[in-house]
Amino acid sequence: AIATVGRQIVDGQSQEFSDFQITQPLSVQQGDGFVAAFPASETRFTYGIDFSVPAIGNQWYSYTANPEIFAKEIAPARTFTLKEQVEQLRQAGLIKGGSLDNAIVCDNHQWLNPPLRYANEPVRHKILDLVGDLSLLGFIPQAHYLAYKAGHHLHVQLVQEISK
Repeated sequence: AIATVGRQIVDGQSQEFSDFQITQPLSVQQGDGFVAAFPASETRFTYGIDFSVPAIGNQWYSYTANPEIFAKEIAPARTFTLKEQVEQLRQAGLIKGGSLDNAIVCDNHQWLNPPLRYANEPVRHKILDLVGDLSLLGFIPQAHYLAYKAGHHLHVQLVQEISK
């Protein structure tokens, strides 16, 4: 589905919806987390996470938008959580479709369902989340997206800023 964002079918042909580019820096912040979009000559995502849990730790990943690389390097990255949060999430009805096949779970020191698909799978999944949230626009504006310690809430705030 993400591969078709920003496209429409006209007379049986897929066409670009928009060539929208970010022309001035935009950012949203909460605590020490932020998401920003900067004017750029290509669409790029740079993301950082920092967890006190040693199994996750501090990770950074940068990716220049490309459908083939997205399919191989970003889309397969599974969501992740801490073992201590699983029951709380389940009680809140937030992980009804979650399983050890589509999510990775760690305790303080190790992954409980290895192997990881990538050594930095958690931060790659955060890029996947950001791409998905930007897709709410119906297209992904050309920009360099930079995020640190962010999540869906900040991603959606950036989407709202872009749509103004």
